[in-house]
Amino acid sequence: MRTANISSARCIGIKLGRALLGLALPLASSGLLQAATPTPAVKVNPDPAFPFSREIEAFAKANETGPAIADATLFLGSSSIRLWDIPGSFPDIGTVNRGFGGATTPDVLHYYKRLLPKAKPRSILVYVGENDLAAGATPAAVANNVLILLRQLRNDYPKAHIAYLSLKPSPIRWTLWPKMAAVNMTVAARSRMARFDYLDVGRVLLAPDGLPDASLFRPDGLHMNPRGYTLWTRLVDAWLDAAIAGDLKPASSS
Repeated sequence: MRTANISSARCIGIKLGRALLGLALPLASSGLLQAATPTPAVKVNPDPAFPFSREIEAFAKANETGPAIADATLFLGSSSIRLWDIPGSFPDIGTVNRGFGGATTPDVLHYYKRLLPKAKPRSILVYVGENDLAAGATPAAVANNVLILLRQLRNDYPKAHIAYLSLKPSPIRWTLWPKMAAVNMTVAARSRMARFDYLDVGRVLLAPDGLPDASLFRPDGLHMNPRGYTLWTRLVDAWLDAAIAGDLKPASSS
C-alpha cells in the first residue's frame, strides 16, 4: 500500500541520514569537511595581466576624451618611461606617454593595441626589457621579445622614426648588468636590418669608476631622479632634432 511505502521510505531516509551524519562528524572534526561555512563567490578576472588594468584604462580614456595629437612622439615602455616628466622635458613637441610601472616586454605586447595613440606618431621611443631580466628571463628571450615589439611598431608605422633606449645600469640591479649588456648588444646589432635606431642611454649613468652613479638615482637605487632624466632628455632631444632635420632635407634641396 502507498501508506506503507511512504512509512518505509521515511524509515530508510532517517537511517540513511543518521549514517551520513555519523560519517560527516569525524570528517568535520578533522577539517576535511567544512560544509557549514558558505563558500564566497569567486570573482573571475578576465584580464590575465590585472596589475596594469587601471593604467591601461587610463590610456583608453585619454584616447577617447583627449584630442588626437598629430605628429606626436610616443614614449612606450615600463616605469622608466612612466616616471619621466615628458611634457616638461620636451615642451616644444607633442608627446604621448604610454609607460606603465613594472611592465615587461610580454606585458607591452599583450596590451599593444591599447597602448597606441589616436593619431600616427612621428617618432617612437621604447624602453622595456629590464623588468624581464629581473623576473628571471634569459637575455636571449628578452632580446627576442624586444625585437618582436620593434618589428610590430615598424610594420604599423613604416614612416615613423623609432628608437630603442638601451637598458640602463642601476645600483640595485648592478648584478644584472652583464645580462643587460647582452640584450643591448643583440638589439643594437639588429637595429639596421630592422630599421630602428639604438640609443645608448646607459653610459651617461655611469660614474668615472665604471659603476652606476648613485647621485642620478632615487633612494630606491632603481629609478632615476631629475638629474638622471636630464641626461636622458639631452640624448633623446638630440636624436629627435636629427630625425626632424632628416625629414626636412628633401624639401630644402628641391
